[in-house]
Amino acid sequence: MRALGPGSVSSFLKIILDVVYVALWIGIGVVGLLMLAALLLSFNPDLIGSLSLSAEGASVVSRGPVLAGGLLAAALYMAGLQVIVARLRQIFATLTAGDPFHPDNVLRLRVIGLALGSLELVRYAVRFAGDWLDLAQTKSSQGFSLTAWFSVLVVFVLAEVFREGARLRREAELTI
Repeated sequence: MRALGPGSVSSFLKIILDVVYVALWIGIGVVGLLMLAALLLSFNPDLIGSLSLSAEGASVVSRGPVLAGGLLAAALYMAGLQVIVARLRQIFATLTAGDPFHPDNVLRLRVIGLALGSLELVRYAVRFAGDWLDLAQTKSSQGFSLTAWFSVLVVFVLAEVFREGARLRREAELTI
């Protein structure tokens, strides 16, 4: 099976990325609506009307701003994933077209690396805030992730490989 071009593995992966892209947009919309509902219900519990809430339900309504903050963190994480998936879709579109060393792929890979690094920093910030506010019942033991930072480094190295490939292709096009 071919790796590049129409009907290849890259075109199949592009279809999967398209589905994930749409699912992320739907997820961001749902999280946004849940965040709005959490804020509305926490500031005006009468909006629920005559529904009787259990003790757990009343606890969730009273902690609306905290819930909204958690949902905001989830929305930011999903937005970061959206940036990554959107750039991957563009890269795989060039792979499907049979042009792996397209000059724009270098910037796309750099953006993916920055997004991965940013997601990891946001994860640290959310964990720190949760520990500081004592939202979790137990302290989180998950700290520095060597795998995540290694992945960021690999993506930046791949961007440089693609940059060199694009440069060599330009030189080959100028050769008679």
